[in-house]
Amino acid sequence: MIADDAFPAEPWAVRESGLDRRILAQTESIFALANGHLGLRGNLDEGEPRGLSGTYLNGFYESHPIEYGEPAFGQPEDGQTVVNVTNGKLIRLLVEDEPLDVRRGELESHERVLDLRSGILERELRWTSDAGRSVRVKSRRLVSFRDRSVAAISYEVEALEQPMRVALQSNLLANQSESWEGRADSPRQADESDPRESASLGTVLESQLAVDNGLRVVLAHTTRSSGLSLAVGMEHVLDTEDEPVTRTESEPDLGRVTISTKLTPGRPLRLVKLLAYHWSSRESVEWLRDQVDASLQSALAEGFDGLAAAQRSFLDDYWAVADVELDGDPQIQQALRFALFHLLQASARAETRAIAAKGLTGSGYDGHAFWDTETFVLPILTYTAPDMARAALCWRHSTLELARKRARELGLRGAAFPWRTIHGEECSGYWPAGTAAFHVNADIADAVRRYVLATDDQDFEREAGVELLVETARLWASLGHRSSDGDFRIDGVTGPDEYSALADNNVYTNLMAQSNLRAAADAAERHPHTAQQLGVEGEEIGAWRDAAERMRVPYDEQLGVHPQDEDFTAHERWDFENTPAEDYPLPLHRPYFDIYRKQVVKQADLVMALFLRGDAFTAEEKRRDFEYYEALTVRDSSLSAAMQAVVAAEVGHLELAYDYVTEAALMDLNDLERNVRDGLHMASLCGAVIAVIAGLGGVRDYGGELSFAPQLPPGIERLAFPVFFRGRRLRVEVGLQQASYVLSDGDAGLEISHWGDRVELKAGVRLTRPIPPAPQLPAPSQPAGRAPQRDRQSGSR
Repeated sequence: MIADDAFPAEPWAVRESGLDRRILAQTESIFALANGHLGLRGNLDEGEPRGLSGTYLNGFYESHPIEYGEPAFGQPEDGQTVVNVTNGKLIRLLVEDEPLDVRRGELESHERVLDLRSGILERELRWTSDAGRSVRVKSRRLVSFRDRSVAAISYEVEALEQPMRVALQSNLLANQSESWEGRADSPRQADESDPRESASLGTVLESQLAVDNGLRVVLAHTTRSSGLSLAVGMEHVLDTEDEPVTRTESEPDLGRVTISTKLTPGRPLRLVKLLAYHWSSRESVEWLRDQVDASLQSALAEGFDGLAAAQRSFLDDYWAVADVELDGDPQIQQALRFALFHLLQASARAETRAIAAKGLTGSGYDGHAFWDTETFVLPILTYTAPDMARAALCWRHSTLELARKRARELGLRGAAFPWRTIHGEECSGYWPAGTAAFHVNADIADAVRRYVLATDDQDFEREAGVELLVETARLWASLGHRSSDGDFRIDGVTGPDEYSALADNNVYTNLMAQSNLRAAADAAERHPHTAQQLGVEGEEIGAWRDAAERMRVPYDEQLGVHPQDEDFTAHERWDFENTPAEDYPLPLHRPYFDIYRKQVVKQADLVMALFLRGDAFTAEEKRRDFEYYEALTVRDSSLSAAMQAVVAAEVGHLELAYDYVTEAALMDLNDLERNVRDGLHMASLCGAVIAVIAGLGGVRDYGGELSFAPQLPPGIERLAFPVFFRGRRLRVEVGLQQASYVLSDGDAGLEISHWGDRVELKAGVRLTRPIPPAPQLPAPSQPAGRAPQRDRQSGSR
């Protein structure tokens, strides 16, 4: 766990003063740089010590067989794991004949700063060798948003107090060991039973090419099983007064440029290292090499300063439309911008690839994308950077044939999208949580519905959206059935709460499937020609509408709440009082058989339905449901706090909502789940933004309409955020007693709802409305020892 004061609360930066080697792996994730195509973990320039060295290309994976003790029909046969590709970050320094190693000599000062406005990771250190020679090193690192394959490092070393000879070794290294070195420095307790960890692949890259020329090296490799090829190149620019001696060499898994020069105090050596990464499943190695050379040549023309200027310009444009301002809690403000920055890093240039659960910051979850991309990540992109949301949905569409194939394997119609995947095939070997979690289909459909609603992108709907909606609707029509009482039932599925598996009529799944069926029917009627090409006829549309109308939504009359699934409230409650804190997460210490039989909730499930399908509940039902499940939810998932924050705010528990906003926002910066070492949680980062915008800002988009019910808890003085809707840019500003809405100049008018009152917004005109007082409600209770931890100026818990 990372200390609360590890990163001072700054509005536009994450700063580490000093080097705590005990959390080296965690800070490597926090200081990771990426652009959606290429990701570099925040390893030290010299490469050691390290927690986990990582360089990742989106969609670049190795396949491996899934081992089963008892194989069964329909189980996925192959897994997919992201590959740690050729490491180009390495720049090693020898001072006279001693290597700069933060574990040796004296590290007099060390600071790293991730600048959220420039997109550059800066590092500065002062180090004295055992022989008494002192140097100052400054480095700057970026992964370009504009040039998707390019990264750059500026490395400057200065002699202090006396002249000395130094040597720099700039490396490309393939098949680098992923073992965790120096356990005293980075205490990773490897646990093969933890499903959050990645598979160990060993050496998977086979050398195809190694060439060098001048100060340039290019290496090319192909994966052993998946057959993917990549080429990686590095080029260098030197700035030094003394004439350097250089040597360039290449081997199958190593490229190295060595530079030796004499330094005098006040005259530093500056090295600019340019990197380019290209990969393909179809193109030849020779072609990839040409692409690398061309990218390096363009980067040379720009230079580091040119790349940095383009990076700042890209981010200026992004922050102008995406920034969320929150006054009164500097720590949460920093965390929100940290979240939005890493969202951009995961998606900006993902283009035709998935947005993985860990982005490109680590190998956790094997680099897989899950359903939470559509439910947590895409809503933020839809309302801030819709082009990126479109690209993510187009990736899902590109995998549609694989989803159709999976449905046929399961004896179903339509498409069965995978619970976890990189390329599009199902990769979960644990079918109760994987195959049975069919709600992923409805989550994808909901993202399609929301994107089209927000953008009115008719081309996307015709070319991809209708087909996604139709095939997911067909899945529900064949998976569910009409019971003797006329209800449409969906039995034997697993909802978002993976502590209840193979349940009948999971409320979240059924309500989201209902929305899916209606959205498919509406889209087919809007685009009859596209529907006809897909074989959709009026009878099928009618069947979808009928199934949606008759969808079974269980309700417990005795308790006055909705059961999470048909029989959930009849189960025995988990013995929370006698469950020690060290037994969480439960599956690492208790058998699933026991968990599945009890009332215990891993993450918000029914509560998430209260938000995403809030139009299906009354206000009183929401309050009762929320309070009932609050006492059962242990938050063993990083996804839970954000959803609990949203609904807590809606039903009037503002203080509790603030607690959950804090937990969601600090999930990674404080390493609350204790697995940031494997990468950041993209969905949780976006969940923190959702918790603020949808929770405190009260944003909803039910029935094709945009509504707001903002309310701030004590301690937060002001909230401002943008919303992109129907081609319009809307800025919302919330204070303690009133809220203001402003449409960008030149936009047409827009009708919205403020606390139930319909209002018409006009371009450039500020509309201000009062905020009603919050209700006074008794605080609900949580399971013993699982209350949210408050970490803010207003108090501690």
